[in-house]
Amino acid sequence: MRIGLSYRVATLALLLGLAACSRNDGPSSYFVAEEEPWRKDVELACLTSGAVQPNYFLAPQPELDGPKVCGALKPFEMTGAVGGLVELSPPALLRCPMVPAVEDWVRTSVLPAAERHFGQQVDQLTVAASYSCRPMNHRHGGQLSEHGYANAIDISAFTLEDGRKVTLTGGWSGKADERAFLRDVRDGACESFTTVLSPDHDAAHANHFHFDLRQRRSVVCK
Repeated sequence: MRIGLSYRVATLALLLGLAACSRNDGPSSYFVAEEEPWRKDVELACLTSGAVQPNYFLAPQPELDGPKVCGALKPFEMTGAVGGLVELSPPALLRCPMVPAVEDWVRTSVLPAAERHFGQQVDQLTVAASYSCRPMNHRHGGQLSEHGYANAIDISAFTLEDGRKVTLTGGWSGKADERAFLRDVRDGACESFTTVLSPDHDAAHANHFHFDLRQRRSVVCK
């Protein structure tokens, strides 16, 4: 009986220990970050400027308040760009300054590049990630990602008007028109965002573009 009881006690202790590890490994403890006043200032300036107006494709959301420094004062759920001409699927949860940046990129880069290389428009962007309170590249103990501020978006594919899907996984080294298109929209993004990472950057971005508006001295475009 003592052996059976000891086994049960040991098992319970192990399960409790695993649960504790699980709690400690949550988003509030496995990244490095500090308060950066410029973030609030830039977001408030955008919100008060009237540059972003709610509409059918852009819905204000409740404040994202933590854990820790994660979040945004008044994020938006973006389901479409350029008046809904281009769908974002799944919807992206973004802070105010990211909305006009995405709009600008789609309007000035994505749509013209699709016409140039495919003779048709893009109907949908596949959103691989938007708001997520996590470290960069999901590396335990790393710096908090811009996704943790709703200040970033990842795009993994573009669906054309005729249903053709151009993915980063297959298109970056695929057909000539897809390679040219993806590089054009990557280069165009450097005019809209401060950070642009593509499969040319590293293996972690082999299947998606990463765009954000981190405050920098110069644009990172890779």
